[in-house]
Amino acid sequence: METIKWAVNHMPKTEDSQLKVMALDEVEKARAFHESFPQYSITPLVKLDKMAGRLGLKEVYVKDESYRFGLNAFKVLGGSFAMARYIAQQVGKDVSELPYNVLTSDELRKTFGQATFFTATDGNHGRGVAWAANKLGQKCVVLMPKGTTQTRLNNILAEGAQATIEEYNYDECVRMANDLANKTEHGIMVQDTAWDGYEEIPAWIMQGYGTMASEANEQLDDFGCERPTHVFIQAGVGSLAGAVQGYFANRYPENPPKVIVVEAEAAACLYKGAALGTGELQIVDGDMVTIMAGLACGEPNTISWDILKNHVDSFVAAPDWVAARGMRMLAAPVKGDSPVTSGESGAAPFGALSCIMCMDEYKELREHLGLDESSKVLLFSTEGDTDPERYESIVWGGNSR
Repeated sequence: METIKWAVNHMPKTEDSQLKVMALDEVEKARAFHESFPQYSITPLVKLDKMAGRLGLKEVYVKDESYRFGLNAFKVLGGSFAMARYIAQQVGKDVSELPYNVLTSDELRKTFGQATFFTATDGNHGRGVAWAANKLGQKCVVLMPKGTTQTRLNNILAEGAQATIEEYNYDECVRMANDLANKTEHGIMVQDTAWDGYEEIPAWIMQGYGTMASEANEQLDDFGCERPTHVFIQAGVGSLAGAVQGYFANRYPENPPKVIVVEAEAAACLYKGAALGTGELQIVDGDMVTIMAGLACGEPNTISWDILKNHVDSFVAAPDWVAARGMRMLAAPVKGDSPVTSGESGAAPFGALSCIMCMDEYKELREHLGLDESSKVLLFSTEGDTDPERYESIVWGGNSR
């Protein structure tokens, strides 16, 4: 069985200029925007008391994003806020002046007109962008990498977007979508990865993800948890990880929680960068075959990478069986705890946590992280059963492929 790999962060620090992207006032603005949607409700934070005891931890909390806007995943938070900020910029207003009822109004349609939002996705991000475009009366084109399931394609088509599965990997689909946007009148790329020259929209997407971290922090307070001691967060390009790390670094500057980033081993570009130790970006290419479709991204977001290398404690590369283990444990937790329907990418951090706590081969990492009966761990289940057949094959059928 393949083992978990990890790298403690010894990369040289930078000026930390990107941390301001996740400033608390920027996150508050994003959250106010999301709260203006009639579909908005705060997603559950599930406290797993019995599981915490079984794992040898004080408290374990899982933020369940399967309830987000009825879309079964958190990604819509980023795409919708970035689209709103882009429209606000084009009409010369602050995004705080464009809540949902204004963005969907005939008056704004006359002022702004109609744009075509392009994106590449394994499923959740594209579905969120397509949903937001549909609600806001905009057009949307989505390119999906090879290996994408028909279910995920159908979910995007159902939102009225133009969508296709290509014979290329995720990173190549990003380049293709960007080329199409550049060639289309009123075409705009809405992607949750940044590269040199494309950083404004990815920063807005990260701010949108901040809503989830902000909610979780408030919910921890409601449980009487002043702050988490550890945060496990998954990464593909690293946008979500950078957003969560950035939020907590800004929220608790004097005493931040330890953040552990978990990637799919087949696409562990951030882990490889941390293992190299120089701080230089590392890229993974090829097919990146993994059940964690949402994490199958080989080229890091440049904004996030700067935040992560300044603040993250450790980077973990997880084989597929780790995510499958996490899915099963959350679906059938210790008696007395509430189950969480967590998809392949959503359950990877919990799977990694359970292995670190329960397996002797990861004792060194457990001790380095200081995970023990005093630890209060926060995790984010970023998706539910976005592909129900695959979910059942793993949780019921025992597959890990």
